[in-house]
Amino acid sequence: MKRLTRWRSVARLRTGASVLATATAASCASLGASPSGDRLARIEASPNYRKGEFQNRLRVSTADYGLMEFLDILQDFLKFDPNREPRSVPGVQQADVANLVAAPSDDFEVVWFGHSTLLIEIEGLRILTDPVWSDRSSPFQFVGPKRFYEPLVELVDLPPLDAILISHDHYDHLDADTIRQLASLDVQFYVPLGVGAHLESWGVRPAKIIEMDWWQEQSLGQVRIACTPTRHFSGRGVADRNKTLWASWALVGQQRRIYFGGDSGLFPGFSEIGDRYGPFDVTFLEVGAYNQRWPDVHMGPEQAAIAHRALKGNVLFPIHWGLFNLSLHSWTEPAERLQVIADTQDVRIAFPIPGRPVNLDDPIPVARWWPEVPWQTAEQNPVRSTRIPPDWLQRYSAAPAKSLPTVGVR
Repeated sequence: MKRLTRWRSVARLRTGASVLATATAASCASLGASPSGDRLARIEASPNYRKGEFQNRLRVSTADYGLMEFLDILQDFLKFDPNREPRSVPGVQQADVANLVAAPSDDFEVVWFGHSTLLIEIEGLRILTDPVWSDRSSPFQFVGPKRFYEPLVELVDLPPLDAILISHDHYDHLDADTIRQLASLDVQFYVPLGVGAHLESWGVRPAKIIEMDWWQEQSLGQVRIACTPTRHFSGRGVADRNKTLWASWALVGQQRRIYFGGDSGLFPGFSEIGDRYGPFDVTFLEVGAYNQRWPDVHMGPEQAAIAHRALKGNVLFPIHWGLFNLSLHSWTEPAERLQVIADTQDVRIAFPIPGRPVNLDDPIPVARWWPEVPWQTAEQNPVRSTRIPPDWLQRYSAAPAKSLPTVGVR
């Protein structure tokens, strides 16, 4: 009996070790690959690459963080707050597969699948942005920020795609498992410099990868795809910070113009993008995951409205909120604060239900699909990017709001 018990213990240890080894191997693979060879040479020739890493045009304050600041942030993240995640599945909608696979038309449509994943239909092309289908935004699928709701369509049910845009290599924008499943498709990937190394390591053919530096352009059908700057950073591990570029994308068609912002803090580059490629029919701008501790790499709702005006946008379509718990604000706060902006400023804001197709030629969709939970106003939880020229900020800031709500205080 003792011998049998010992054998079972050994067997359990071996099984546990095998599972751990498999998970570790999968996690290492999810890290991607480092640029090398001709790809690295092209990176080193970029005017945006100095001292061994890519640089923002306007320095970010998070570059000054040390160990103590990191530990303070970690401690705050570990504090329990029931408002940072939904208590039940939000009121999203499964995508209509039959509608998705219908032949592309001249309609100006978009489906928001949550966070920064969009299926955009523009002038006969279908373009997918920052596709993330995994359960967690993490190198590990057993720990890390978990989706608030299941994917609203299976990857195999997506219609034929003409392009996939990647903004940068953070896990909530570049998902290894999703890319592995998309790798077999006959579709072109447009990515910032260096990100192609990750894609190749996950099975995407080099011929299907177009890597671009800021201000470079490519043509797809009648649409120009321009790689444009953001104020952010990159990295998937502890030793690869800023080794690949981060970017936003301008889609300039014959009739329509779209801006997909990826992640960014506020910076004057928005007005330069607007001057070159605007005015935009719609700007897809990140409005969540902000915090006073990192004001230069995420904008928050109020600064997103400033960026929208600088970009010469018509409709602001908020993204990067409502799917993952990536900051310390309540999960609905970005939408609540945007609603204040819509009510008090001259900004047209779309609030579509995730999974439901939106024709951007129709009246702007405004659907409150999120519940009412406590949140903080812009005065209580301000986010202000640093080093912004005062005259630029004044030029694109709105007049003071008429009134601000007192509800939502926690």
